[in-house]
Amino acid sequence: MTQSVMARLRAMGNEFTPAQIMATRELYAPLVVRPEDVGATVERDVSYGPDPRQKLDVFHRGDEGAQRPVVVFAHGGGFIMGDKGAADAPFFNNFGAWAVRAGFVGVTMTYRLAPTHQWPSGSADVDGVVRWLAANAHRYGGSAQRIVLTGTSAGATHIAGYLAGHGRAAAVNTPVAGAALFSGLYRFGRDDNDPKHEAYFGPDKDLRAGFSTVDTLATLKTPCLFTLNENDPPAWHRQVAVLTEACVNATGRCPRLLYLDGHNHVSNLMQLTSPGDTLGEPLARFVRQCVDLES
Repeated sequence: MTQSVMARLRAMGNEFTPAQIMATRELYAPLVVRPEDVGATVERDVSYGPDPRQKLDVFHRGDEGAQRPVVVFAHGGGFIMGDKGAADAPFFNNFGAWAVRAGFVGVTMTYRLAPTHQWPSGSADVDGVVRWLAANAHRYGGSAQRIVLTGTSAGATHIAGYLAGHGRAAAVNTPVAGAALFSGLYRFGRDDNDPKHEAYFGPDKDLRAGFSTVDTLATLKTPCLFTLNENDPPAWHRQVAVLTEACVNATGRCPRLLYLDGHNHVSNLMQLTSPGDTLGEPLARFVRQCVDLES
């Protein structure tokens, strides 16, 4: 079964298209675990801010005061679309199921979208979730001192911005224990011609360098895990190359990287909890290391 899935996945190639996304969804939707399958309690559409998009779902075991690590996930969507998933959706309920099965509290968040909301609204929404968890994590058995942020594509970019201080409330400093960034974007410049990026960052390309986070990420003390998929489009491979060069120049070391064989830009998270899942265990190990539960 696993070999068949990977063969079909590789056959889709690295062209990031609606057809590839749909085919990947159809491949993994029957394979992933539901929250109820792991005994998770789910509180859905909790508001962490006044905007209708500022909602989150919490996946937990109902053991208030347990001090479990809290793992937050921010979806992708090119800054202009995407969602945490409805109650009946396979994705990203599989993230919540993975978190609970691993012994964590899982949180999936939705954030405001461009062009209505531009930079740094996405990172500001990550900050809003962290501040909400600082006050509420204990209600779900989580610890506000054990928050690990994760996100994919635009979601990873928003988390990188949060780590760099973009959109973060100056009066509040809730440190996170770590961050895992899946195929994010970390450098922007005048050569960036993606219209989705213009929707979020605005049309003035002379400002783009100021939105980059690569230099901050290269010297950040917060533990970070970066992932790249074999069949990510070339733009994402270039981003990891830039990040790696910056880290080596700044610290003499490569960043902590996880290369996901065979996977494309959306299958990395869609595979979570499926047979042959290659992300779940290394991600759980990273979270445990961030919160000193594993050496």
